[in-house]
Amino acid sequence: MKRLITTFLFLLAALAFPGIVMGAEEPSSLNKGDTAWMLTATALVLLMTPGLAFFYGGLVRRKNILSVLMQCFMCMCLMTVIWVLVGYSLAFSDEHMLGGMFGNFKHLFLSGVGYDGNIPDQLFMIFQGMFAIITPALILGAFAERMKFTGFCIFMSLWLLLVYCPVCHWVWGGATGFFGLGEDGALDFAGGTVVHVNAGIAALVATFVLGKRQGYPGKISPPHNLPFAVLGAGLLWFGWFGFNAGSALAANGSAVNAFVVTQVATAMAGLTWSIIERIRNGKTTVLGMITGAVAGLVAITPAAGSVNAMGALGVGAGAGLICYIFVAAIKPAFGYDDSLDVFGVHGIGGIWGALAAGLWATNAVPGNETNGLFYGNPEQIGIQIKAIVYTLVWSGVVSFILFKVVDAVFGIKASEHEERIGLDLTEHAEAAYTVVE
Repeated sequence: MKRLITTFLFLLAALAFPGIVMGAEEPSSLNKGDTAWMLTATALVLLMTPGLAFFYGGLVRRKNILSVLMQCFMCMCLMTVIWVLVGYSLAFSDEHMLGGMFGNFKHLFLSGVGYDGNIPDQLFMIFQGMFAIITPALILGAFAERMKFTGFCIFMSLWLLLVYCPVCHWVWGGATGFFGLGEDGALDFAGGTVVHVNAGIAALVATFVLGKRQGYPGKISPPHNLPFAVLGAGLLWFGWFGFNAGSALAANGSAVNAFVVTQVATAMAGLTWSIIERIRNGKTTVLGMITGAVAGLVAITPAAGSVNAMGALGVGAGAGLICYIFVAAIKPAFGYDDSLDVFGVHGIGGIWGALAAGLWATNAVPGNETNGLFYGNPEQIGIQIKAIVYTLVWSGVVSFILFKVVDAVFGIKASEHEERIGLDLTEHAEAAYTVVE
């Protein structure tokens, strides 16, 4: 009798959970090596957002660090849910709507996103989801210390759907016709236009819509915790190998090249920034070094799949020089309050990186068939400029409209009283370094 009951329970479990009892059958096309690498790369990209939280958090005043950490972690939660429900479908459906501006709702609620392919479709989906997390999070550095949390959540949700998803679809999602930037041959290996130009111009728009912080620039305190910022920069650098090398979508020569040039360009940009500081001010700073390194990471992102190590030196040197000029000269000259230099580093670095891909691209790089200007193909520069302009116009205009609409309905700017006390207490009723009685 006991054996009969055991057999019955086993058969019942086999019907209810066949994958557990019998062993789930793996897709025959699955490449275990590529899949293992992409699982690792996906985790590395996720790590970048906590890294960004510490990088940004260390640069703000102590009364606002928790607000920055909270905004970054909210992006990790909120953007994931939106991406899984609808964002992935809008970005990566192979069918289009509105003239190719968006994908359609074919993959709504991940319908049809399974486990087939060299790497499973589910893995590609969640890898791209990590990009959808960090891109909106980059923007918050421009309005750090002065945006209400509710307005932040509403704006970021709408921005993901109406700005990030369409640009992603144009470049990576298979858009055709007028919006077919990828079809045109635009080089954006890991997100120069999709991520950094996109977020950078939205950040610049935010500085004009929200206005300046109280006392800017003369009465704004310096970064309250540079060691936190250095820790964040280090985590970003580490995670960026997943960002760039993972975009090869395989453990192959393209991934190796992306890994190598990421290191080379980042090192060159940090070095360049420090040399400029030494020449101009007589001293090198930790803040300058880590800012330059991040600029190098940004600039090599679109070019990581098309330039070699020697080209990466040029990409990094240009990033260190051009981004320094925008942060140290252009921003003070125009007086806009980009709190943590999102436009100067990510926007300008992304623009330079996209152009640099059109300069140094070479078909000697594994997986790349396109040459740039320096290798006899001047037409590639025009293609890169088109992708940049499309992104700047779409993101700039739609971001401005979204800021205005969210402000009118919910309010986005913290009051003078709230800004004076700090957003940690007024928005979250917490303090990072003191006990709240």
